[in-house]
Amino acid sequence: MIFVGLGANLVTADHGTPREALAAALEALSRAGLRIVARSSWYESAPVPASDQPWFVNGVVRVTGGFDPAELLALLHRTEAAFGRVRRRRNEARVLDLDLLAYGDIVLDGADGGPFLPHPRMADRAFVLLPLAEIAPGWRHPATGQTVEALIAALPPGQAIRPMAEET
Repeated sequence: MIFVGLGANLVTADHGTPREALAAALEALSRAGLRIVARSSWYESAPVPASDQPWFVNGVVRVTGGFDPAELLALLHRTEAAFGRVRRRRNEARVLDLDLLAYGDIVLDGADGGPFLPHPRMADRAFVLLPLAEIAPGWRHPATGQTVEALIAALPPGQAIRPMAEET
């Protein structure tokens, strides 16, 4: 199973609210050849690490498509750039954040500029694990073998997150 994490916390004239930007990003990824197999609910979460920037809207999708991990990561980065994301510093506010969380059972160390798999900080982030558990209960971390439920139980304290009501 291939999982992509989505997040946004800036309102823009081009893409609207963070939730609207995430929906538009999913449409763009679908047009690029990714098939969205499952999507979690949207969650609101406080920035990690804590800061004074706006809360994020986050979710996780399971996808399929004809992309290897490096190609998929490149597609995610191109999509972020098309939405106006410029990477200046880590953990800054952003119009769109797309992370390749896991690609089957593949474990990669990012050598030669390739992807890190699974995502190196996913196990510490409630805004990744709670939506992931929603669409893939029982999923096991490829490097540690822990279930998503065990990872949730071991989360560091103090991460504020809440599910958002679905729009009708």
